[in-house]
Amino acid sequence: MGYAAGLYYETHGPEDAPPLILSSGLGGSASYWAPNIPALAEHYRVIAYDHRGTGRSDRALPDTVSVEDFATDILALMDALEIPVATIAGHAAGAVAALALALLAPERIDKLVVVNGWAAPDPHFLRCFAARLALLRGSGPEAYLRAQPLFLYPPNWISANDAVLEAELPDQLAHFPGAKTMEKRIAALARFNVTDRLRDIHRPVLVVVSDDDMLVPSNAGVALANGLPIAGFCRAEHGGHAVNVVDPDAFNSFVLAWLAGEIAEG
Repeated sequence: MGYAAGLYYETHGPEDAPPLILSSGLGGSASYWAPNIPALAEHYRVIAYDHRGTGRSDRALPDTVSVEDFATDILALMDALEIPVATIAGHAAGAVAALALALLAPERIDKLVVVNGWAAPDPHFLRCFAARLALLRGSGPEAYLRAQPLFLYPPNWISANDAVLEAELPDQLAHFPGAKTMEKRIAALARFNVTDRLRDIHRPVLVVVSDDDMLVPSNAGVALANGLPIAGFCRAEHGGHAVNVVDPDAFNSFVLAWLAGEIAEG
């Protein structure tokens, strides 16, 4: 673990393995990928990091942030770690950051894995974000964090893991980045729209969607995949928005097989 360009990062796996950078969603924490790192690190030098403004990274943000800023941070991390080319796997906010990076610096990308991402704002997730912001503004961080699993996980998974979620809450509260930061990050996601530029992304992209994603409808990922020149596609019937956490074994096996070229682009 260490710090580079104001970002906290940690590395896993062999130093001489191909680099795989993991970029998390709205919460921004590297720990989101804990269920996936051991399997991925058997084959890759895995670098997970906290987004700027969150976790253990620099908390200072400008008045307005953009998804392109998220992409620039990945590039700064690569430069600091002297990584010329990497595969990027991103979830939601991290997924659109990876798409933005592929447009900003395509020569630095090998492949992309986009988990429950999108090419343009979807009316459903805009409603969800508006509701979450209203809860944060009106009832505070604890209410916001208590509601968060409803958007991330399937109902049966929440029921089975309620004690784990309760145990995580104090740490989440202690490290909550603050309402202003969350508002800036959500505003960036709501503005992101690269529908007209998808054909400019010429790196292989695996698009992963979940049919029971409560936050980002699977149709948003389908539209994304259909707009890309080179796209693999994985549709999970179950797993919710955090499909890589709910069913890590299936997620890890499919992603590793696709990255190894064992599953062709559709």
